[in-house]
Amino acid sequence: MAPADVPRPDTDGPGARRAAAARRPLPRRLLFAAGGVLAVAGGGAAVLGLRGRGGGDRDDPQAPPFSAQFGDSGLVTNEYAYRHPGAAGARVDADWSVTSGSLFARDGDGWTGRPDTGETGTDSRSATDSAVFRLVTRRRDFADVTVRSAILLHRPVSTPRTPRQDYDGGHIWLRYHSPEELYALSFRRRDGVVVIKRKVPASDAAAANGGDYTTVEEARHAFSYDAWHTVTATARNEQHGVRLRLEIDRRTVLSTLDTSPGPLRRPGGVGLRADNTELLFRAFTATAAS
Repeated sequence: MAPADVPRPDTDGPGARRAAAARRPLPRRLLFAAGGVLAVAGGGAAVLGLRGRGGGDRDDPQAPPFSAQFGDSGLVTNEYAYRHPGAAGARVDADWSVTSGSLFARDGDGWTGRPDTGETGTDSRSATDSAVFRLVTRRRDFADVTVRSAILLHRPVSTPRTPRQDYDGGHIWLRYHSPEELYALSFRRRDGVVVIKRKVPASDAAAANGGDYTTVEEARHAFSYDAWHTVTATARNEQHGVRLRLEIDRRTVLSTLDTSPGPLRRPGGVGLRADNTELLFRAFTATAAS
């Protein structure tokens, strides 16, 4: 398939660029003491923070908090490591999976690199492939959770394989079970809309990476490029559904109750998505929602 014909994965448009790769068990590379991480062996960046118990489907709103910090510079992990975790030179990270694109450390921040398309190889030197950036925690035990991060976005671009779309920008993932099942909270899109969407598996082969998006709530909200903003996203189970809230710079811009959540009442991963944009983030935390 020619590069211009390769569709974009996990987007609002049809088609999937690649099938999800099977994940293999990872060796334990962390030393724990008093519930915290003392060291991370190997890799291009040190990742410190509290790690929780292994993922699962239990409804545990008090899962241990997660906090990520990055070293000065270097590749943390990329899509190659996700697809080939056992390959020589694969940059597998203990905390993060990148299903598309590349995750770097830059001056202590997490960074997508400059968005382009192409095969990353083991080191993402020839291409980042971060025009389609998908980042999720390996942990899947976040139930009632609040994710907070400082985020900086550059103005969206486009490439021959990733043409301009209204949804180009930055998004937070909650209750991530798979590329087909998750909540996406869009805090900055090219069209200026903030959106909460639910994605569930679909039988339609033309669905976005095997799933269908449903808009739960949307509005308009200003979010300047090339400036740091605090973005907070919360999912909390209530009697009749899942309460979802999106805050930007500590102002609530969306709050809604998803009354048709189905399996998304269960715990899952958290993460970030970026489309056709360069994204930096720092002070990324996931804590139990009160």
